[in-house]
Amino acid sequence: MTSTGPDHLPGSDPGSPHRATRRMRIAIAVAAVTSIALISVLVVVLLRDSGSEPGTAPPPSSSATPSASTSPTPTASEPSPTPTTATRTPSPPVRPFAYQPLWPFSSDAAAAEWQRSYRASGHQPWHLDAEQTALAFTTGYLGFTEIDRVVSRSIDGDEARIGVGYQAESRASLAAMLHLVKLGRGQDAPWEVVGTIDTTFTLDRPRYGAQVTSPLTVGGRITGVDESIRVDVRQPSSTQPIGTSCCVPAGGERQPWSARVTFTGATDPALTIAVSTGGHLQGVERFAITGVRPAPAS
Repeated sequence: MTSTGPDHLPGSDPGSPHRATRRMRIAIAVAAVTSIALISVLVVVLLRDSGSEPGTAPPPSSSATPSASTSPTPTASEPSPTPTTATRTPSPPVRPFAYQPLWPFSSDAAAAEWQRSYRASGHQPWHLDAEQTALAFTTGYLGFTEIDRVVSRSIDGDEARIGVGYQAESRASLAAMLHLVKLGRGQDAPWEVVGTIDTTFTLDRPRYGAQVTSPLTVGGRITGVDESIRVDVRQPSSTQPIGTSCCVPAGGERQPWSARVTFTGATDPALTIAVSTGGHLQGVERFAITGVRPAPAS
C-alpha cells in the first residue's frame, strides 16, 4: 500500500503546475516593486539637479516687479530725501478797528507812521499815555483850555476811560468822560480818542459814524439850569472849526435839545462834532463829542 503522509498531499509536488504559477506571480510582484523604487530614485535625482525640492516654489526672477506694499531699499548712491518743514512764527492777527478814529490819527496807516518815527527817534512819546492824549485833545484840538486836568481814569487793556475836568472852588468837577482806544498793533500802539461816554449831557444825533452833509441837525438831552449849548464841527487838518452854531438855551431834567449847524471845507476822513455848555463858573463846564464822516462831494 502506498503511503499518503504530509509530504505527499495532492498539490504539494514541486513540479506541479500550481507551484510554477505562484513562483511567477512572486517574480512579477518583486519586479514591479523594484521598478517603482528605481523610478522614485530617478525623480529625486532629477529634481535635485534642477535646484528645487518637492513642495518648494522656484525662486523669483530678478525682473519681478515689487508689490504695492513693498518699498525699494535706497542705495548709498541715491539717498532717500528727508522732508523738511519750514517753521514760521505766525504774525499777530490784525484786529479790525471797531470805532471811528477822531484824533490824533485819522487812520491805521497814520498811526503806523508815527510808530516808525517813535521807534527810530522817540518822537512824541505822549501818544503812549492815555491821560496826556486826553488832555491834549481837550485843550489843544477842541480848544477848551479851562478843562486842564484828569479827574478820573480807568484803563483796561486796549481801552481807556479818562475823565477830564477843572477845579471848581474846593473840588474837581468832571467835564466829560473821554473814550480812548489803542490804534494799530504792537506794544507801542498809540492811543486814539474815539468819543465820549455821556451821562447828564448827551449827543445822540447824528448817530455815531454816520455819513453827513451840511447843514446838519444835532441833538440830545441835558440836565441842568440855564444852560447855553454851543456846537462846533472840527477836523484834524483845520486849526479852527469848519462850522459853528451858538447858542441854544436849554435846561431841566433830561430835556431834549437840538441845533442846526452849517459846515464847509470838510476834507478829512472823519469829523468831530463837539457840543459844550457853561457860563456858571467858567466858559466850558461840560462837553460831549461824536464822530461822523463827511459825504463825498457830488
